[in-house]
Amino acid sequence: MDRPRGVDRIIAQWSHERPELDTTAMSIFGRIYRLARLSGDEVERAYGRHGIGRPEFDVVATLRRAGEPFQLSPGALAASMMLSSGGTTARLDRLEKAGLVSRSPDPHDRRGVLVSLTTEGRRVADAAVGAGLAEQQRLLSHLTPAQQRDLDALLRAALDPYEA
Repeated sequence: MDRPRGVDRIIAQWSHERPELDTTAMSIFGRIYRLARLSGDEVERAYGRHGIGRPEFDVVATLRRAGEPFQLSPGALAASMMLSSGGTTARLDRLEKAGLVSRSPDPHDRRGVLVSLTTEGRRVADAAVGAGLAEQQRLLSHLTPAQQRDLDALLRAALDPYEA
């Protein structure tokens, strides 16, 4: 018989040491954490092939999802990414230097600034989102489409009470 691997090994050890514990939640969250870490690493590599990392992808993807004219205020960007204004500024500086975003005065607010996705930024965003999604799909390809939908529905139900 094969020895348990990964999460199953950890659960087996706890079951041996503390058989009175229901470790179902530990098993579920252990698997979610490991899958998230695995997918995060693979998706990060996919973004890297397009010259950006996850922090930069978050910005260009947020602007791309905003639709025409692909621009937002720095505050709206920060709120969307749940990031401090300082963290947002550092990302914007890197992206502006790389030619993926530009900043311009807000015509409706003399003190405001708008961040816009450049043509190159839109190209990179589109390529990176496609590459990242392909990696995620590859990681789930051993599941049938019905199993993927079931997993999505279960995770949505588990997360729903905590979503704002």
